[in-house]
Amino acid sequence: MARKALKLASWTSVALAASGVYLYSNNYLDPNDFGAVRTAVISYDYLTSLRSVPYGSEEYLQRRSQVHLRSARRLCELCCANRGTFIKVGQHLGALDYLLPEEYTSTLKVLHSQAPQSSMQEVRQVIREELGKEIHDLFLSFDDTPLGAASLAQVHKAVLHDGRTVAVKVQHPKVQAQSSKDILLMEVLVLAVKQLFPDFEFMWLVDEAKKNLPLELDFLNEGRNAEKVAHMLRHFNFLKVPQIHWELSTKRVLLMEFVEGGQVNDRAYMEKNQIDVNEISCHLGKMYSEMIFVNGFVHCDPHPGNVLVRKRPDTGKAEIVLLDHGLYQVLTEEFRLDYCHLWQSLIWTDMDGLKQYSQRLGAADLYPLFACMLTARSWDSVKRGIGQAPVSATEDSEIRNNAACYLPEISQLLNHVPRQMLLILKTNDLLRSIETTLGTRSSASSFLNMSRCCIRALAEHKKRDADSFFRRTQISFSEAFSLWQINLHELLLRVKALRLACWVSALLGWLTRAPHRM
Repeated sequence: MARKALKLASWTSVALAASGVYLYSNNYLDPNDFGAVRTAVISYDYLTSLRSVPYGSEEYLQRRSQVHLRSARRLCELCCANRGTFIKVGQHLGALDYLLPEEYTSTLKVLHSQAPQSSMQEVRQVIREELGKEIHDLFLSFDDTPLGAASLAQVHKAVLHDGRTVAVKVQHPKVQAQSSKDILLMEVLVLAVKQLFPDFEFMWLVDEAKKNLPLELDFLNEGRNAEKVAHMLRHFNFLKVPQIHWELSTKRVLLMEFVEGGQVNDRAYMEKNQIDVNEISCHLGKMYSEMIFVNGFVHCDPHPGNVLVRKRPDTGKAEIVLLDHGLYQVLTEEFRLDYCHLWQSLIWTDMDGLKQYSQRLGAADLYPLFACMLTARSWDSVKRGIGQAPVSATEDSEIRNNAACYLPEISQLLNHVPRQMLLILKTNDLLRSIETTLGTRSSASSFLNMSRCCIRALAEHKKRDADSFFRRTQISFSEAFSLWQINLHELLLRVKALRLACWVSALLGWLTRAPHRM
């Protein structure tokens, strides 16, 4: 497998270089966004640095870590130099804590909040082209330094002439043309790799980029998504979606209510502002369970720069602020219900149901791998019950180390599952990365909240199909009983945890008194 990976890296470098030369000669690329050289250097570094060292030795592990770090820095530079699509890919890679080496994830995390910025001259140009006026005609004040820069745009704080403070999202001027080049380069590379290694199926990555990028580049679409999700989750008083100012919004400029807060993975900010980490994690789980299982309308870019936390000014209660609504996945009812059944099977260790609904979602005989990808747990943990014990460091290491061995199978699986699943998997990765940082990953309460949403969604579907009042009443009673069982189970878990805490407290008290009696 190691030889195959090195061979793939070599041929990938050749394919990238050849693709780059072809695209450059046909005026698709210019020297400033030419990334094939950096990619070839990364591959060459792995080949030459590890070739003569015994696999698995102490020297091998040390050298591999150094190559990982050098390569991660080169990849980060590549993303920053090319912006747009490259930064979006880099952000996603930076969220895969459970899969990629730590050298990569820690280096690439900077792309979530420190992406390259457009100059003020470029910002003025975009605003002038879109709104037909100069900045001073539209705003009383406009901060030159952006609040944050992302892959497709950056956000500035401004004050309108009527005194309202707003956030102004301005698209990078070259991102439209650059994104089409990025996709073309990606497509040529994927086709080249496919010819060399038929087992590796990654054309789905290109197809998804082609479908999603135009939507993300339309800020009017983002505004509509923001209003839709705000209405959909209006019953959650812990959620804030900034209001859109339509009178000054276009496809490349979006004006919205200004809301301050700390990033959701900033534990220091939460401790300073007395925000309960576990409460935030629970709220985040409730919010996404509702989107996925109940509504089938899912915000698919929850990286830390897009999810803020704060204390509400009026009540002082913790609140989540959800930003960047450009990328949503709309789930079909059939997919959503199958996914509900699948997670119910995972949560309650129903192995027959797990196999049945994994296969309905395209996993075929790879359903054990599919379950591991969804939960980021080992197959042994899935069989024991994912809520029975938290993820251990050993299990985490095992998942990271074994992932490379299953690359052909993962590729095959991703090529056969419904396209809707791809963004759901990406969303899972990003949420799991946040939970890992907060130290709340795989908590029993998060699984119970998911189960509640699954029960409600499945019951609602059955009630719509029921042909009599008696049948609908029967379904409602069954739903209420199932939810009561979950509440009881959660209560028992809390009592158990409280009892354990009392025992530990008593033991510590006895240990502190013991020396005085000696």
